[in-house]
Amino acid sequence: MEYEFTLKYQLSKPYDADALLERLAENGCDDALIGVGQPGRLALAFIRESGSADEALQSALQDVYRAIPSASLIEATPDLVGLTDVADLIGVSRQNMRKLMLAHYSDFPAPVHEGRTSLWHLADILVWLRKRETYAIGQGVFELAHTAMAVNISSAYDRLFGAAHSAR
Repeated sequence: MEYEFTLKYQLSKPYDADALLERLAENGCDDALIGVGQPGRLALAFIRESGSADEALQSALQDVYRAIPSASLIEATPDLVGLTDVADLIGVSRQNMRKLMLAHYSDFPAPVHEGRTSLWHLADILVWLRKRETYAIGQGVFELAHTAMAVNISSAYDRLFGAAHSAR
C-alpha cells in the first residue's frame, strides 16, 4: 500500500542544500519531496510503498537518521489537525465539520490545543467518525494517523525525558 506523510525536522547546523539532497537520496529518501526553504528546518513529504503505515513511517525515520543523525524530529504528519484539515480529508466543508462538532459536543473528541485555532489528533477524530459509520475513511489514512500520533507522542516524551528513559 502507498502511504503519504510528512516528516519535519530541525537541523542542528547549516547544511549545503545540494549535499543534503544527495545524502538523503543515498540513504533511501528518494521517494520524498524535500523542502529546505526555512533556515534550520527540513520537511520531507513522502509517498512510500510499504506493508503497513508503521513500517512506512519507521523506515523513513531510519533513512533520515542515517542521512542526518543530528536532525531532530519536530513532527510527523498527519497528526495535529484543525477542523478544515479534517473536512478536506473526509470531503465536507469546514462549516459542516464545525456543525458536526457542535451538535455532538458531548462525545466529539476534545482538542489537544484549544485557542484561536484548535487542534486535534487526527486519529481521535477518525475513530469518532468511524463509530458514526457516516463517512468513508480509508484504512491507510486511519493507520497512518494513529502511527503519526504515536511517533509524535514518543518524540515529545524523548525530548522531555531523554531517549534513554523511554527505552525502559
